[in-house]
Amino acid sequence: MTVAIIGVGLIGGSMALALRDLGIADRVVGVDANEDHQRRALELGLIDEAAGLDAAIQQSSLIILAIPVDAAALLLPGIMDSVDKQVVMDVSSTKKQIIQAVRDHPKRGRFVASHPMWGTEYSGPEAAVKGAFTGKAAVIINKEESDADALAMVENIYRKIGMSLLYMEAGAHDLHAAYVSHISHITSFALANTVLKKEKEEDAIFALASAGFESTVRLAKSNPAMWAPIFIQNQQNVLEVLNEHIAQLNAFKRCLENKDYAGMVELMENANKIRKILK
Repeated sequence: MTVAIIGVGLIGGSMALALRDLGIADRVVGVDANEDHQRRALELGLIDEAAGLDAAIQQSSLIILAIPVDAAALLLPGIMDSVDKQVVMDVSSTKKQIIQAVRDHPKRGRFVASHPMWGTEYSGPEAAVKGAFTGKAAVIINKEESDADALAMVENIYRKIGMSLLYMEAGAHDLHAAYVSHISHITSFALANTVLKKEKEEDAIFALASAGFESTVRLAKSNPAMWAPIFIQNQQNVLEVLNEHIAQLNAFKRCLENKDYAGMVELMENANKIRKILK
């Protein structure tokens, strides 16, 4: 099977590695607006060929859309215009807008909306990771809107690369993603800005940063070009989560202002309940 991957960065490149290593794809064609990314993907052996969008679609059985969510929503209708029996899948972190973009398209059934729940703070072809998806979850969105054969192909691919499957409606997915992913990135960006504003000595940050700080602020290294569209597309859900997060921060602030030891302990003990979920 020939697979076209549109966007050969972190997710697209890692998907290319998985499909090639497991023999799912005989040939991988890479499409990227960034010519340097196309060149590096070829040099790194992520793809067999770099091509334009139309040429890649015509020679492929599967098209994987792995670009920022705003660009994906704009590009998808044109891709659907060009496909016949090919299957198109996306790997975007928000779903309502991209599904809305092709809701009434006559070839809507050839599209499978999905979200593999994996990523790192790095970007570009060099960030691609072998075995990235093993043991992770993949979410299939609004599966009843996809043709049975298209859905089966995407499900089979995710299972073969080692992922478990979950099924959600687009709105529910975007709400859950806001809680378990998007707020983590906003918090990390905000913490990095706080430290950079108040701590002017870069050497001190480097020397004194503990493992706890490093793990908390790690996501602040993520690509803004990818995450800003995610936050905007998922605006209402992210605002809801952000307001709750600010309320929790204010609860800690009040305990500190009032030297409320018992209240502080209660907040932390309640937070400790996450151990039962994330072991």
